[in-house]
Order: sequence, then structure tokens, then C-alpha cells
Amino acid sequence: MSGLCELCPRRCAADRFRPGGRPGFCGAGDCPRVFRWGPHFGEEPPITGERGSGCVFFSRCTMKCLYCQNSPWSWRGEGEDVSVARLADIMRSLAVEDRVENWNLVSPTPYLPFIREAARILAHEGVRLPFVWNSSGYERVETLEEYADLCDCALFDLRYSRDETALAASAAPGYVAAARAAVKWAWERGVRGTGNGERGTGNRLRGDGRETLDDRREDSSRLASDASRPSPNTQKPNTHPPKKPNTQTPPNPYTQTLPNPNTQTLPPLVVRILVLPGHADEAIENLAWLATEVSNEVPVSVMAQYTPAYRALETPPWNRPVTKEEYEEVAEAASDFGFENGWTQGYEASDPKLALLGENMPPAHGTVK
Repeated sequence: MSGLCELCPRRCAADRFRPGGRPGFCGAGDCPRVFRWGPHFGEEPPITGERGSGCVFFSRCTMKCLYCQNSPWSWRGEGEDVSVARLADIMRSLAVEDRVENWNLVSPTPYLPFIREAARILAHEGVRLPFVWNSSGYERVETLEEYADLCDCALFDLRYSRDETALAASAAPGYVAAARAAVKWAWERGVRGTGNGERGTGNRLRGDGRETLDDRREDSSRLASDASRPSPNTQKPNTHPPKKPNTQTPPNPYTQTLPNPNTQTLPPLVVRILVLPGHADEAIENLAWLATEVSNEVPVSVMAQYTPAYRALETPPWNRPVTKEEYEEVAEAASDFGFENGWTQGYEASDPKLALLGENMPPAHGTVK
């Protein structure tokens, strides 16, 4: 792997892909760094499914949010440096042992070349699952095109509608244009049928001839079943029983739905609208843009879960939860703009006592509920 890093909109041109190279603005170096991985039962229903979404939480991030809930690994870089082979091991265990629905790559952008190498190792073994590209939305379309094979479902935020807010709160210059272009790319790709299916119907042959999503699930399910059977060539019996798949689905935080939620099929795009304190108007402006410039058929996820964390604790207005009025104003706007596909969390998700803060999660393997 060589060249200067221009994966994210910053295009910092760090010479980070060689041993001893200079880390990028994000802090990423010459190998993947992973903080945690495991089944996640708190994502949007079609992503969570019955067995959970197989999250891989990568360390470092292309943005620097004042209110970051994952600051131990996103800001400070905690986590384990792993080889491509070790990353493949992690992804394999999620598919074969945890029996998850998909691979959910959380903030993957700095490590995309390494992730692709790991995926190729697994594909050669017949281990395949759909990929969820879980991101702040701060992406380059050129990068999305280059690594489209890692994006069966784009789970993108639309965080800000004004660049001055993005710069002040997340140190993300040009966020609005970049995130909106990324959302448009994902939707148009899905409509064309070159993602995982036209308008989220899924289970169709991709435009590049690769397997359908059902093919991938069946391959990994078969391997998981095979892994639980004794091999006729095994000299010593395995005294450790195979890990059982998740059979009970914990309650999902998305307790309310818009009129036509798709809970069965992995869609090509889900846009998260996180309501931010003092900036509900920007969430509404993004919904207006999405409805008029893309489509109000896009699945949206209206989120109340903002919890003050990290540097936001000392920075108004980021040091408070969203108010009920702010959240209801955005939820009503989603309805007014004709969005019928998607989910809302309900205002109770804003209660700090109920918050699922990444800063409280331990490293390594574990289930997120």
C-alpha cells in the first residue's frame, strides 16, 4: 500500500501508508486500529435484524466533534493495531460465530484499503455478508466510488446544514456539500440497482455481477453450520461447544415508526438526522433538502439520543440535551415533508440515564444492546 492519503474530504495528503509514515489529520497510521467489535442490537431495525449487526468500531475519525460519545477511541485513538489477517479474523468470527446479519463498519474511511484486503481473504474462503458503511457522512464521492464494494447499505448522517456549524462543532470544513453529495451518491446508486437493489428492495444481482445479499447470507450461514459439525479428519475432539447464535433480540430503541417502515430488507441508504441542541433548524433544513433534491422516499432515522459528552460538557449550547420541543419540531417536519420510510426514537431516548455512550464501552469483543 502506498501513496498519500486523500480518502476523506480533508485530503490531508499524509504519507501514512508506509511503516513510520506521518499519521493523517485523523491520527490513523499504517495499519487498522480497532477498539471493539460484536453484535449490535440498537441499530435501525432492518440493519439490526434478528441476530444483530456485526459492528467493527474503528479507532480514529475524520471529524473532531465536541460532543463525541466515542472519544476514547475516536479522539484519543485507544484500540488495538491489527494486521489485515487479524481484521479478517474479527470479521470471520462475527459472521461464523456470532451469526450477525451484516458487517457494520463504523467510521471505516481511514482504513478502507485494509478492510478491502481483509474482505478479499474472507471472500476467497466463501465468508460473505452485506456491508454497512456507517459514517458521519463526511465522505468523498471519489472514495465511495472506489470502495463501493464495501457499501451495500450506506448509513450516513446529515448532521449540519451550515458549514460554520460543522466547522465549530466538528472541525469539518466543507461538511455540507460533502455529506449531501455522499447521500445523493448512495441513493442514486440504489435506484440504479447497482447497490443492493432498486429502492431498497434488495436480493438482486448487483450491477457488477457480484452475489446478491441472500447469496452472502447463505454462504456464511452454511459455514457457521459447518463449523459446528465435527470434521472426519479431526484427531482430537473439540471439547468447547460452538458459540450459539443470538436467539433473543433485545428491545430496539426505535420504538416509533414512520408510516411505511421497511423492517425486513437492508436498504441501500438510511439517512440519520440527529437533532442537536440549539440547531433543530438545521435538521429541518436537511430534511427539506433531502425531500426536494433527492427524494422523500429515502429512509430517514430521526434521532433524539444526543447526550452531552467530552468537550461539549463545557461548551454551550452543546452542554445540554435537546428539548422536547426541538425534537418534536424535527419529527413533525419529517412528516410534513412526506417522509414515510423510516423510524423515530421517541423523545425518551434523550434521557442521559438511557444513553448508550461509547465512552463507557470496554474494548475488544462484546455485544451492544
